[in-house]
Amino acid sequence: MNKVFLDSDVILDLLLNREPDVQFIEQLFTKIEVGDIEGYTSSLVFSNVYYVLRKYTNHEKAMSGIKKLQQIIRILNVGKNEICSASESDFNDFEDAIQIYTAKNNKIKVIITRNKQDYKKSDLIIMNAEEYIKSAV
Repeated sequence: MNKVFLDSDVILDLLLNREPDVQFIEQLFTKIEVGDIEGYTSSLVFSNVYYVLRKYTNHEKAMSGIKKLQQIIRILNVGKNEICSASESDFNDFEDAIQIYTAKNNKIKVIITRNKQDYKKSDLIIMNAEEYIKSAV
């Protein structure tokens, strides 16, 4: 089974219908929903997604998006190991480092993101949704 870690931007692109990648993200989520792919994200991503959704909508709509995600995506905890590894790493962005170590510690080798440059120091496979969908076909 293919396991992928979804970062905040991919989830927000889906929920806010942001172009240009939304069509590939929708395909990715369809594959997750039917069980072709296992989709994961972190508890930290859920917090960030709510925060951004709340800026564009109201609490009820933001929570509706969060509840839909809970049914589709598996949520990974962020704990001391991930925080310590991220703080000791040479990544420029602490939040991205937390995501990388959350994925690594859960044996996930692929991160799907809109901003690949944010993960350029990672030894994981970093792809956008279009690349992943086209490679999985």
